[in-house]
Amino acid sequence: MNVLFVCIQNAGRSQMAAALFGRLAGEAHHARSAGSRPAERVHPEVVEVMREIGVDLSGRVPRALDHEDAEWADVVVTMGCGDACPFLPGKRYIDWDLDDPHGRPLDRVREIRDEVDRRVRELIAQLDAAGGAAGAAAGSFGNP
Repeated sequence: MNVLFVCIQNAGRSQMAAALFGRLAGEAHHARSAGSRPAERVHPEVVEVMREIGVDLSGRVPRALDHEDAEWADVVVTMGCGDACPFLPGKRYIDWDLDDPHGRPLDRVREIRDEVDRRVRELIAQLDAAGGAAGAAAGSFGNP
């Protein structure tokens, strides 16, 4: 399964989710992240708390959501972008209501990171249990 994580700036939540998903899913599933209005860089506080768990986001550059991403994705996970995240017919959508970590104290950014990690783990378990694309088409996912 191909999972696209989308937030507004692609500088916090979606970057964390894609990196954690890639680390945990291995070759079973694939992830990308994008933003509807990307920032110039990943938020420094996000880079710092991800480094604490052995994930280096310092070289990542936020990128804009494009048509190729939409075509590639089987599942689109949106995070706090509301109407700024486009809806694409034929895709399975999951919305994660998560605070934006930008400008938050490090303790709060760690909490957000840990919640993203929990949801990513649940999503991978759902994807594995659903048997991939057949499960997605049947709508067997819920919001973790």
